[in-house]
Amino acid sequence: MRRRHAIGVKRLALPSKGSKRGIMLSRILNLFKGHPSDPLPEPDARLALGAFMVRVAKSGDADESPLNTRIDALLARLCGLGPVDAAKMRATCEKIEAEAPSTRKFALLIRETVSFEARIEALEALWQVMLADGKPSAPELAVITQIREALGLSKADCEAAQQRAAPL
Repeated sequence: MRRRHAIGVKRLALPSKGSKRGIMLSRILNLFKGHPSDPLPEPDARLALGAFMVRVAKSGDADESPLNTRIDALLARLCGLGPVDAAKMRATCEKIEAEAPSTRKFALLIRETVSFEARIEALEALWQVMLADGKPSAPELAVITQIREALGLSKADCEAAQQRAAPL
């Protein structure tokens, strides 16, 4: 007869670590442990822009599938990537965005490393993401305003970028 604990539960007899059963149990348990993910690359202006696109897409209520397609197309065009590489880059940007400390940090990466014209193009790309699902929502507009300010762009620059993005 097995000994019982004070609360009436049988004690499990686990195999020792060195035995065959112990090794097998350890291997099985290791399968359930999550593997540490690969470290994320250090964000550059391209990854920061991609993370902003993801942030704009997440700020709205729309289905993410068409927005992901739009982000992939924009990343392919802006970064000279094929469809598969653009989708991989978006996936990386999603992970970066999830860990992103602030909009300002990413905006500074873009602001300090690219030209004024490239910042305008980045803002236009963000508008294209936001307009992909129709009319922009208040949370999306708030994110765009925050990014515009951090990029050092004016309201007039933002309106012009919105107008160029609208026909898509």
